[in-house]
Amino acid sequence: MAPKEINPGAGKICVSIAGKDTAAALLAAKKAESGADVIEIRLDSLTSPDIEPFLRQLKTPLLFTNRPVWEGGLYDGPEENRLSPLMQAVQSSAAYVDIELQSNQSAVGKLCSAALNRPTRIIVSWHNFKETPAADALQDIFSRQHDSGAHIGKMVTMAHDFHDVLRVLQLQEIAHQKGFPLIAFCMGRAGMISRLATLELGGFMTYAAPDAGQGTAPGQLTVAGLVNCLQVFRHAD
Repeated sequence: MAPKEINPGAGKICVSIAGKDTAAALLAAKKAESGADVIEIRLDSLTSPDIEPFLRQLKTPLLFTNRPVWEGGLYDGPEENRLSPLMQAVQSSAAYVDIELQSNQSAVGKLCSAALNRPTRIIVSWHNFKETPAADALQDIFSRQHDSGAHIGKMVTMAHDFHDVLRVLQLQEIAHQKGFPLIAFCMGRAGMISRLATLELGGFMTYAAPDAGQGTAPGQLTVAGLVNCLQVFRHAD
């Protein structure tokens, strides 16, 4: 399923779904579809990952992620097995597939090559759950993402104060200059504002939880709360 068309300059809302089994994840995803531009399926949370039921039963464009423990996820097995459903998602023309920047670069290259002449867009991601690095380190990570061959970059860090938030949001200016779509915001209480602000600053996408208590990262807003905030921003006189 190809990505949904939206107004130029308007970022997307991705609702992240992490269920223990396919039935529970599908139920949560269907409930979230009305407020989502994209539904992320966290394969690493499923006891038996299978992309086909989601592709078959959901109408909203899907993003498949199989996050390893070394990047804050739940998958802790052979890398070949982790990457297999991601390749399957590309071959099935899923809208998006997320692969970590710190993955083996040949794996990133294989996914990007498989996506050629397909509607799938590859997101190359980098997360830091402890802190926000200095500006030069962030820019270096951005450059590596830009040069990776992926279609979209994703950089998410833990914010401890507003200085951290500003450093991450500043990356949107660089991304705009390079013409490289970027997802960039911060986790944690201090980073909550960035999940909204990134969309107003040219960010490609932000992430939300389907309901309270179902977030997949610290400081993640519910999709209802995020949509309400955006409506206030975008309909203000």
